[in-house]
Amino acid sequence: MWYHKPVINEDMLQSLPNLKIVASSGVGIDHLDLNLLSSYGVKASNTPFVVSTDTADLGIALMLASSRRLVEGYQMAVSCDTEYFPADWLGTEVSGATLGIVGMGTIGYKVAERAKGFEMKILYHNRNRRNKEEESAVGAIYCKKIDDLLQQSDFVLLSVNLTPETHKLIGKRELELMKPTATLINISRGLVVDQDALVEALQNKVIKAAALDVTYPEPLPRDHPLLKLKNVIITPHIGSATKKTRRLMMENMTESIQAGLTGLPIPNEVL
Repeated sequence: MWYHKPVINEDMLQSLPNLKIVASSGVGIDHLDLNLLSSYGVKASNTPFVVSTDTADLGIALMLASSRRLVEGYQMAVSCDTEYFPADWLGTEVSGATLGIVGMGTIGYKVAERAKGFEMKILYHNRNRRNKEEESAVGAIYCKKIDDLLQQSDFVLLSVNLTPETHKLIGKRELELMKPTATLINISRGLVVDQDALVEALQNKVIKAAALDVTYPEPLPRDHPLLKLKNVIITPHIGSATKKTRRLMMENMTESIQAGLTGLPIPNEVL
């Protein structure tokens, strides 16, 4: 499966009585009904580890692009109407700022490793606390309550799986807890954020900016208000989109399929 297609529903499963495995690209499995698959004796796999490095890189890239207003700057630099560069056209510093990571799994931890290079103060919120050695390696401070992270962070980066618990995890209340100078970065799934609440928060300067690799739907309708806001950067869900990683994803999927067909243990089986 690539980009959640084809849709694996009961009609498809009934039409494929010999189906043994569904190999899905990427990390997220929110598009798969695992109970339904299991009831038909079908196994599932994903490719969680090969995407982590590139996705973490993109998270940092979005943070830098938003803070230094790279898209606006490019547009100014190439515009036919530009006669001079205004001296008061300023961005926000990243080095020394506070980064709050919501979801300190493989990707979130790699983001923290990169942020350490910018001498950032790193806070994180996770279902399970990392061990002290891992925290110390990146200088990360655990926030048991997400509210504490939101209130302190200059940049809030979302790196969680989409589950019933994380569906619209960031809504109106959470956005209002953030600093008015803060930026929200989402490299997880669009539905982790209440998009209507985000639009309102950006329009009313409740938060400063947003940098999103994911939305719902994808792509957004061409008249969506997020596409009209200057304080928003949107990329087309390209967290894993490098040649090397996409090839590795396909190899991982192929390995899982071969194992599923021959009855061997399936690499990266989703249980």
